[in-house]
Amino acid sequence: MAALPSITPEELHTEAHTEAADDHGPELLGLTAEGWVYAAISIFFVIAIFVFKAHRKVTEALDERIAKTRKSLDEAEAIRAEAEALLAGAKKQQQASARDAEQMIAHAKAEADQIVENAKAATTALIERRKKMAEQKIASAERAALDELRSTAASAAAIAARKLIVQQHGEAADSKLVDETISAI
Repeated sequence: MAALPSITPEELHTEAHTEAADDHGPELLGLTAEGWVYAAISIFFVIAIFVFKAHRKVTEALDERIAKTRKSLDEAEAIRAEAEALLAGAKKQQQASARDAEQMIAHAKAEADQIVENAKAATTALIERRKKMAEQKIASAERAALDELRSTAASAAAIAARKLIVQQHGEAADSKLVDETISAI
């Protein structure tokens, strides 16, 4: 077998580079394909800039877009300011409502305490009135019982006195008593 000549990697790279540098592809009017691409792009930009005034249209479109964006930002800022004002108003209203609620609670507690005090006073007065009425009824019942007892005692005494008088006085004693009373008059 024949031995292959030994080639170093640097030699291989240098050979491949020189072959690539020599092979640029087909040329037209002294320009390769890459050169024609650069020329076409340059011509396109020159026509777009000078003939169609593309840079003005682009800047006008960008300016219009910037104006719309600025307008949107201004509207958003106005909406934000309005929302902050509404939030501040809502916070003030919430604080006022909280103060009102606290005042209502304090007022309700004061009224409840007053009602309890009035109820206690009314209950005490009612108890006193009922106690006095009960005492009056008891005193009235005692008087009635005493009157009835006196009446019964008087009746019993009258009956007893009558029996005694009937037993101890006769007709002669009665005549004598009547005569003495008439003479005293």
